[in-house]
Amino acid sequence: MRYSASHKEETREKLLESSAALAKRGGFATTGVDGLMKAIGLTGGAFYSHFPSKDDLFSAIVQRELSRSLIGRITQESGFSRDRLDRCLDHYLCMAHVRHPESGCAIPALGAEIARADEAVRERAEHWMQQLQRAWAEILGDDELAWALIAQCVGALVVARMLASETTQAEVLASSRSLLDRVLDERLEQ
Repeated sequence: MRYSASHKEETREKLLESSAALAKRGGFATTGVDGLMKAIGLTGGAFYSHFPSKDDLFSAIVQRELSRSLIGRITQESGFSRDRLDRCLDHYLCMAHVRHPESGCAIPALGAEIARADEAVRERAEHWMQQLQRAWAEILGDDELAWALIAQCVGALVVARMLASETTQAEVLASSRSLLDRVLDERLEQ
């Protein structure tokens, strides 16, 4: 049976989407090629017509997911405002983001795996993170504050996700948000 010209690209897109969600939920290294393909209704043998290796799939996931990061979305909109920044932070530092890593930012979910990946993957991640930092630095008018904001958001989410109690998770998020509000109020008033 011949497939349409777009079938391979559609299947690749499904594989990327499904694999990214699985990786952000339970880790990329823990799921084999057969499991990744089964999630989209195909056999493991079909994998290699889309990617030469599982590492190549991970590299594509990293590039795709980092470009879609929640904390990067504000930089894609024109016209900065404190209200827009607050909405971004509210969306990022929320319990829904803690509970559903598969639909959230890849940075806290995949950061440790990216750190263990080959140099090419880490270089792609670094390039994207630098773009994100530069965009935030332009918005905030401060290079260091941009890195600190990114690190605070990602770190708060990582810490909240590792805790068992929703009460403590919410406390971590609220404390981080409160700190960011104080710092941003001080910086943006200058």
